[in-house]
Amino acid sequence: MIKHISHIGIAVKDLDEGIAFYQKLGLTLEGTEEVPSQMVKVAFFPCGDTRIELLAPTSGDSPIAKFLEKKGEGIQHIAFAVDDLPEELLKAEDSGIRLIDKEPRPGAHHADIAFLHPKSSLGVLIEFCQEQEHKEEEEEEE
Repeated sequence: MIKHISHIGIAVKDLDEGIAFYQKLGLTLEGTEEVPSQMVKVAFFPCGDTRIELLAPTSGDSPIAKFLEKKGEGIQHIAFAVDDLPEELLKAEDSGIRLIDKEPRPGAHHADIAFLHPKSSLGVLIEFCQEQEHKEEEEEEE
């Protein structure tokens, strides 16, 4: 089940410039993290129950570098927090939604993530993420 919007991913060319801009808006930097599997460095800003996630490429071959080349800076994805990521992927696929990821993979903040293809989601790249606190709760129940 989708719980809430986890974060909004915004592609930026320069992470330091992006951080400075969002700090000017009055948001507080929660931290930065490199996600080698995605070839990005991310910065998170809490905003209520949601975060703004800035994504800067660490490689010219990364999906974010390709996004920036094609579309420029801006919103790259919307991430929904879910309780059971594998189950949500099965439900999406059974509903005819095209998946980029059929299996969860590691993301920022020790979350498991998976993406839906924007051609199946009205042009929006959607990420499902199972955040750390939900994974820990499930392990305790077992």
